[in-house]
Amino acid sequence: MQSFLTSIGRFMKLIPDHRPKDLESIIRPKCQVIYFPIRFPDVSRFMPKHKMAHLQKMLSLRGDSSAASSMALPLPPEQGSSENMLDNVESQSGPCDAAQPENLGSSLMKESYLKMRDSLDNSSSHPGEKKQNPNDISSGADDQQRPLHIVWPHRWEHDKDPESFFKVLMHLKDLGLDFHVSVLGETFTDVPDIFSESKKALGSSVLHWGYLTSKDDYFHVLCLADVVISTAKHEFFGVAMLEAVYCGCYPLCPKDLVYPEIFPAEYLYSTPEQLSKRLQNFCKRPDIIRKHLYKGDMNPFSWAALHGKFRSLLTTEPREDL
Repeated sequence: MQSFLTSIGRFMKLIPDHRPKDLESIIRPKCQVIYFPIRFPDVSRFMPKHKMAHLQKMLSLRGDSSAASSMALPLPPEQGSSENMLDNVESQSGPCDAAQPENLGSSLMKESYLKMRDSLDNSSSHPGEKKQNPNDISSGADDQQRPLHIVWPHRWEHDKDPESFFKVLMHLKDLGLDFHVSVLGETFTDVPDIFSESKKALGSSVLHWGYLTSKDDYFHVLCLADVVISTAKHEFFGVAMLEAVYCGCYPLCPKDLVYPEIFPAEYLYSTPEQLSKRLQNFCKRPDIIRKHLYKGDMNPFSWAALHGKFRSLLTTEPREDL
């Protein structure tokens, strides 16, 4: 809104004839921004145990105050120390909940489970060391061994800058860092070549690839992920980023477009190099990111908070001076 209002004067100077005076001051009192209302779903059945404190905080966005109070979970004792460690590692969130395969909602989820189980089976660096029991993952056991799970839930088009995203991932791979990635989002007629090239190059790091038609599957993946990334060059709001944060993901967004208005500075980066550096640290200490609680306010973007404003706006009689 500010960029629109402050640009009115410059724009009106381009008009050759009628130029109303003080147009900005006339329009400004009549302007307001009401965010796109997001109806956040119930994702409690998908949440791994280490995200339960986050879930309790998010339930209020759905108006589930009774559910939130019934879930009053004590914060894990290590929460305080984890925040200090987070600051030391450059500010870091959320895991891959490998529930029993028969409890997963689709074959896609079963495949994800098998990949995570194999990752754990191969993670022991000491011969003869006991391998992680996959049944213990949902309890938060061995957060350090499980690779960081990165999700990119955007349209497969150039304005979302997938080239920058995959370039950063390939750099992480070149450094020998371990991570998993889920690339979601809708595709259209022309899919940038970088997607097929990157899928092949990333190989076994890929957990999910492509559009998920089931909303349950989509939110399940978001709940399993640790970090959600935007590399967008064009964004008016960013519903997918807010949905991922609601599901407990740590957001990393450009310090540009609409993002500084929505996300605290801790979650913004200025250059691809900064994004890469943040992810390098996260890959080295995924356990720290999984203990992080989001520090922003999600309430202004929820339907529960906004529906009254929309109803009031749409039912109010227009003023004569408008």
